Amino acid sequence: MSATDRRTDYRVTFVVLCVGVASFSLLQSMVNPVLPTIEKALDTDQATVTWVLTAYLLSASVFTPIIGRIGDKVGKERMLVFTLAALTVGSLMAALAPTIGVLIAARAVQGLGGGVLPLTFGIIRDEFPRDKVAGAVGTSAALLAVGGGIGLVLAGPVVDALGYHWLFWLPMILTAVATVAAAVWVPESPERTPGRINVATAFLLSGWLVALLLAVSQGHSWGWSSPLTVTLFVVAAVVLPVWVLAESRSDSPLVDMQMMRIPTVWTVNLVALLFGMGMYSMFAFLPAFLQSPEDTGYGFGLSVTESGLILLPQTAATFVAGLVSGRLAARHGSKAILVAGAALTAAGTFGLVLFHESAWQVVVETTVLGLAFGLAFAAMSNLVVAAVPQSQTGVASGMNANIRTVGGALGGAVLASVVTAGARADGYPVEAGYVHGFTLLGITATAAALVALLVPVVRAVTHVVPGPQLEAELEELSAR
Repeated sequence: MSATDRRTDYRVTFVVLCVGVASFSLLQSMVNPVLPTIEKALDTDQATVTWVLTAYLLSASVFTPIIGRIGDKVGKERMLVFTLAALTVGSLMAALAPTIGVLIAARAVQGLGGGVLPLTFGIIRDEFPRDKVAGAVGTSAALLAVGGGIGLVLAGPVVDALGYHWLFWLPMILTAVATVAAAVWVPESPERTPGRINVATAFLLSGWLVALLLAVSQGHSWGWSSPLTVTLFVVAAVVLPVWVLAESRSDSPLVDMQMMRIPTVWTVNLVALLFGMGMYSMFAFLPAFLQSPEDTGYGFGLSVTESGLILLPQTAATFVAGLVSGRLAARHGSKAILVAGAALTAAGTFGLVLFHESAWQVVVETTVLGLAFGLAFAAMSNLVVAAVPQSQTGVASGMNANIRTVGGALGGAVLASVVTAGARADGYPVEAGYVHGFTLLGITATAAALVALLVPVVRAVTHVVPGPQLEAELEELSAR
């Protein structure tokens, strides 16, 4: 089959891409509810086992924009195969890990899978018919949230029936199949960005991201005023502007600062930061809320499996919203969908603040959140993809995904401090802790909706010629 023939069947390509995105998102969430099980099985302590999450977070945050940019330069299909292979190897290492140290290292390797999302968006833009791009981007973006929800649902039954190792065996099987399928069926990129990979700015980007996320994710246990936490915040504050300056002066930037200044890009990225604070924090704290004993006055005393089932309608709603997002965007515009998604997030979150006495109330409110997540994820991705030149799709969507991750880390850290303030003698938070925490997330969702109103509407950039014309096109977009 020739390359031309292969390019005609975009639906096969889409299936492969969806398997990759789903596998990565499952690995993000399935491990969270079973950390105590892993702690006991590998004979470690709570402080150490949290690095199973932290290593994955740091690795994904660093590599998502870098792999997206490398894909723009050397070929998205080639980097997709590499990324899926890394996910497969990391999952195999995790499934066989005999010690906590090996498991943490395996999770860092799995973090390379963060590049799947920007590569997916870039390939969709390169290969799909114009009228199919918005729907495909929306569905694949929503899969990231869907996978997060499914991971919470599956974690308990998988561990109960097969053991925690199968939390890694199952994604490994999926990614191994996707790796082979990508190598065989996904066509190589017709669009390339010329120039070298700027290693120096990649190290600077990695430096401030690692320092910031390490301080945020571990500050609660290390102490926010501890010398190590403060030092890491200072390093992030110093290296971040140095990185921006270096990128601005580079002939071959890793992240083009002109692109980041495009009004649509920076406003959507700000929405992503605020939205990430709420969505990822909900994924982390809702199961704990549902699993709290009934004698706390607010908990339902559910098992890991039961709390996952309570959240199943949320996952279904996210998937449905992702499927219909393309049609809704075609009719109303992606900006309107983003505003609606952020507003629904605020409504669902404030609903949890006011009404959480019965399980059915939580089901209704989290289902609203599921719809919101699906709509907002799809709209953010479509707006960013449409606002940048085709050769910048990977790095632009990678940075947007990365900023959501940073928001999630910040939101999780802040929420952990708020929820656990004034804990009971048995270690469970008091009800007011959750109420205050959910109120804070409702405020950030409202702020996201207000920022979404500021997002300009621009036409999609469908091609680009390197050199001065690229600079001229970016300047034109920046002026809008």
